[in-house]
Amino acid sequence: MQKKTLIQTLKFTLFSISAGIIQIGADAICNELILLPAHISHLIALVLSVVFNFTVNKKFTFKSATNVPIAMLKVALFYLVFTPLSTWWTKELVAISVNEYIVLAGTMLINFVTEFLYCKFVVYRNSEDTLSSKTDRENDKEENNTEEK
Repeated sequence: MQKKTLIQTLKFTLFSISAGIIQIGADAICNELILLPAHISHLIALVLSVVFNFTVNKKFTFKSATNVPIAMLKVALFYLVFTPLSTWWTKELVAISVNEYIVLAGTMLINFVTEFLYCKFVVYRNSEDTLSSKTDRENDKEENNTEEK
């Protein structure tokens, strides 16, 4: 594995753990305190986790200057497939007495692997490490404008 990909994998893992903590906490609050059904708790927690994960991974893992709405649309397309499937299997597995936290852990693992691959090869393909270059280009432009005055 290339060093860059290894570092990205480690960063994505750490941010995913943070997003996982957000997801587990939100799921527990919705499930245990608000007493929502497991599949609704899962959905709310997933949305909170995705927004956090998207934000930090775009900036720090993939360092992408890609258009935010386009990147978010691509992530939304991933979740357009993943969310109904994971909500469905959460509902079905809990209905046959599989502990909701075991289901959540398995779902989070599946989400982690598939989302990393999707982000790397679809969302940020051809735009990795452009955030610092864009900033460098903007700084160069500002310096040139200052010199011309």
